[in-house]
Amino acid sequence: MVLLILSFGSLFIGVLDVNASGLLSGDTQQWEIFLISRLPRLLAILCTGVGMSVAGLIMQQLCMNKFVSPTTGATISSAQFGILLALLFMPSSTLWGRAVLAFVFAVLGTWVFVWFIQHIQFKDVVMVPLVGIMFGNVINGITSYLAYKYDMTQALSTWLVGHFSMVLRGRYEIVYLVVPLVVLAFIFANHFNIVGMGKDFSTNLGVHYNVILFMGLSIAAMITASIVVVVGSISYIGLIVPNVVAMFKGDKIRGTLIDTALFGSIFVLVCDMIGRIVIAPYELPIELIIGIIGSIVFVGLLMYRLKHGRRAVRLGAVCGSGCGIAVKEGGKK
Repeated sequence: MVLLILSFGSLFIGVLDVNASGLLSGDTQQWEIFLISRLPRLLAILCTGVGMSVAGLIMQQLCMNKFVSPTTGATISSAQFGILLALLFMPSSTLWGRAVLAFVFAVLGTWVFVWFIQHIQFKDVVMVPLVGIMFGNVINGITSYLAYKYDMTQALSTWLVGHFSMVLRGRYEIVYLVVPLVVLAFIFANHFNIVGMGKDFSTNLGVHYNVILFMGLSIAAMITASIVVVVGSISYIGLIVPNVVAMFKGDKIRGTLIDTALFGSIFVLVCDMIGRIVIAPYELPIELIIGIIGSIVFVGLLMYRLKHGRRAVRLGAVCGSGCGIAVKEGGKK
C-alpha cells in the first residue's frame, strides 16, 4: 500500500505540470509528458530499487558477509569500466551494445573479487569489503586514466553519478532485464542459502558449489550492469537494504527476498522524490541523497555488526567448540 501511494505521488512531481484532472480531461501535452517521462521514470526507479537490493542480498549470502554488495564488491566499478571501453572502441554503439560490455566486465570483476576473498587468510567481517573497495578503486583509477587520456571524461560522467533525470521512453528499457533475473534468483534462492553455508555443506547436500556460486554472482552482476547502463552509479542500496530487512526478517533469502525488493523500491522512490522536491524546480541526483542517508545507516550497521560479532566470539570462547550447545543471543540456551 505504501509503495502504491508513493508511486502515484511520484507521477505528479516535476517541473512540468502534470495532474490527474488534466490527464482525465485528455490534455495531449500532459499525456505526452506522462508517457514519455513520468511513467518510464517510475518504472526505472522501481526496477532499480528491486534490482540493486536483490543483487546485494545474493552477494551477501554467497560471500557469507553482510558488508558485501555491488558497491563494495567492485561490480559497479567494473560495469563503468566496460561502458568506457564501449565508448572508446565502439563510439557508434547503441545503448544495448554498451550494455553487453558492461555485463561482461561486471561479471568478470565480481568473479575476480570473489577469487580474492577466497584466497585471503583473514576473512574478518570488515576485511572482505575493504578488499572489494580497494579492488574497485584500482578499477576506478584505470577508468579515470583512460577517460582523461582520450578526453572521454564528460561522456563518462553520465554513468559516474546516478540520476533519473535522463530516463525517457526508448532509452531505459534495459532495466526490464531486472525482472527475469530477480525471478531466477527467487527460483534458486534455496540453492543460494545452501552455498552460503560453505563448500563442504553444499557438497554433502549434492549442490554444485562452484556452479551455483558463479550463477548467483553472475545474476547479481547482470542486474547491476543493466541498472548502471541506464541510471548510472548508485551506491549503498545493495548494502543497507538487505541488512535492515535481515534485522527483522532473518537471513534466509527465500523468506526475505520479497521484503527486500519492496523495501528497496520504497527506499529509492522516497530518495528520488526528496531529490526532486528539496531545491525545486531543480533536481538533486539520487546518488547524492542515497549517499548521505546510506553513509549514516552504514556506520550504524557497522557498529551493530561489530558489536554483535564480538559477542558471538566471546560466547563461542566460553562454550568451546566441542560442547554441542546452541547459544542464543543473551547467553540463553
